[in-house]
Amino acid sequence: MRFAEKEIVLKDGRTCVLKPNSPEYAEQMIKYLKETSGETEFLLRNPDEVKFTLEEEQNLLAGFLDNPGIIMMAAVVDGKVAGNMSIAGIGPQRRLAHRCSLAIALYKEFWGLGIGTSMIGYGSELAAKAGWKQMDLEVLAGNDQAYKLYKKCGFIETGVRHNALRYDDGTCRDEILMYKEL
Repeated sequence: MRFAEKEIVLKDGRTCVLKPNSPEYAEQMIKYLKETSGETEFLLRNPDEVKFTLEEEQNLLAGFLDNPGIIMMAAVVDGKVAGNMSIAGIGPQRRLAHRCSLAIALYKEFWGLGIGTSMIGYGSELAAKAGWKQMDLEVLAGNDQAYKLYKKCGFIETGVRHNALRYDDGTCRDEILMYKEL
């Protein structure tokens, strides 16, 4: 989905631009996916699972731009992709058409500056304009910073998916299910 860029001022005084993620950021996105996956155990993938070629990532981002059912937002600070957020419909069936799902991650160096709050706020606004009535997400148990962010942004805990992620060492972590009305 294409949408208007939005500038925000971060807690450290820098400017961040929230904008549609596009093929121009493909190389940065591959690096971002690998590095953020290694910065925290709270994301779904390991760094070695990021295998997109530059061309594949460019095509993927171009497709998202032209898809009215996907909001792919980049947070750009000083020309660098600081984070990414995606919002997509749950499914094509009419009984699911009111729901979308949110996923977000930032480089650790940008945590606590207000980017996540702003991305979720702007993304929620865009999702409502797109016609969705409810936004769902999952947050891993123990990710207290993200859980507090989601609560602050209006999400309500609805349940737990036990042993949702299994790590290479055999340990598991639960997902907390959350939603908010748009």
